[in-house]
Amino acid sequence: MYKIAIAGASTLVGRELKDALLESPLAAADIVLLDEEEAQGQLDQVGDEATFIQAIAADAFDHIDFTFFCGSEDLTRKHWRSALRAGSTVLDLSGALDQEAGVVVRAPWLGSEGIGSEAAGVDLFTPAVVPAHPAALALAAVLERLQQAAPVHIAFATLLEPASEFGRAALDELHQQTVNLLSFQGLPRALYDAQAAYNLLSGLGEGAKVSLAAVEARVRRHYAALSAGHWPPLALHVIHAPVFHGHTFSIAIELERPVEIAALEEALSGGHVDLVLEDTDSPSNLAATGQNDVLVRMRPELDARNASQVSRLWLWAASDNLRLQAQNAVACALDLRRLRPQGTVQ
Repeated sequence: MYKIAIAGASTLVGRELKDALLESPLAAADIVLLDEEEAQGQLDQVGDEATFIQAIAADAFDHIDFTFFCGSEDLTRKHWRSALRAGSTVLDLSGALDQEAGVVVRAPWLGSEGIGSEAAGVDLFTPAVVPAHPAALALAAVLERLQQAAPVHIAFATLLEPASEFGRAALDELHQQTVNLLSFQGLPRALYDAQAAYNLLSGLGEGAKVSLAAVEARVRRHYAALSAGHWPPLALHVIHAPVFHGHTFSIAIELERPVEIAALEEALSGGHVDLVLEDTDSPSNLAATGQNDVLVRMRPELDARNASQVSRLWLWAASDNLRLQAQNAVACALDLRRLRPQGTVQ
């Protein structure tokens, strides 16, 4: 039986990860909940058992097989080497380590070409694994499926980012801004330094504690790492949307040659991508809630000379950002079990 630590257990991602672990083949593991000192003592639940969130002590990672870092980047940077020295396999969901030497970005769901595949090879000398950003994973999954129908020449994507991507503080500020606007009161701006409620933003205020540019750069890095040069170049623009949960994407695709529409529909069905055909069931951040798949609607740019073939198309897609990230992290841990001792806890 494995022993697992979730560092940042009180965060949105930490809670989603705990649920994902309990639904996975790792459900029988001994799960320890860790976090910053201010979260110490919070009552939580693992399966049917009540437990408390613990502060991260000097020996917190002793005998831990897998440590998932789900809190702030500062929390990860402060403690990840301690977990590594204790012999734990480090999985970073915070975004702190993807530019560290030797760290690998992974998405085991993807096929055999990119670095997301099992063939990418993570060994005992790999210091940490970063489960790919959920937006990069969703875009890679869709483009990988399209590649089965025809080579993609280029893809242009606009990502609508929800508040939950920035944690509980962002949810609270968006909620309070909404309430205050309706009651004609001043807006709290501690996190965004801008009006996020009822507004679409391509940039935040000068004093913002979060950054859309940083999100965009991270998604680009992770997509490039997963692609390993095998998938098409991606032009990306990140917009903050006034929603609490769920990624949505507007994607323009240009193929290298015309393809039958039926072939595209077949390619976009399966492999964690769910093609939505009915007009009444448009993909949305609400429809994607709790789903493991990326929901996609296709709108081809029809050619008057041949209505059955297209070389350009639009995709409207949606995914549950927290669930996709947690499920991918669990998939990474399951893939890494081959590097852990069998039947014992270190």
